[in-house]
Amino acid sequence: MITPKGIFGIKYVLYRKDRVKNLKTSIKKISITKKMGWCNDSKSRKYNHLIKIPSKYNFEKLYRKNNVYDVVIVLNYNMKPVKKNKGSAIFIHIVNKKYQYTEGCVAIKKIELIKILKNLKKISKVVII
Repeated sequence: MITPKGIFGIKYVLYRKDRVKNLKTSIKKISITKKMGWCNDSKSRKYNHLIKIPSKYNFEKLYRKNNVYDVVIVLNYNMKPVKKNKGSAIFIHIVNKKYQYTEGCVAIKKIELIKILKNLKKISKVVII
């Protein structure tokens, strides 16, 4: 998947409250638990949505050993309406230690992501060019 270009709203923020204390933002926050995943299986009616795991459909775990999903901004990409096979789990999240490419997401340093969240508003838009 290539990172989609466009202007996107922000749905909400997912975060690991055991790793990120006092996350300050006016965006709706949801604490990540061990039973949370993101459905990336186009056969599911929950494709491109937050789900409870385990699931019979393919999904991406959100509660991970590495820190890339300690803070996640969920972009309003391919959500209403959802189009199968047009991409799922397009997030802004923490870059891994090797600065490797993502599978369509935008990844930045944790400290920078937390700074950005302090300034975002519910009406903020993300522009990807």
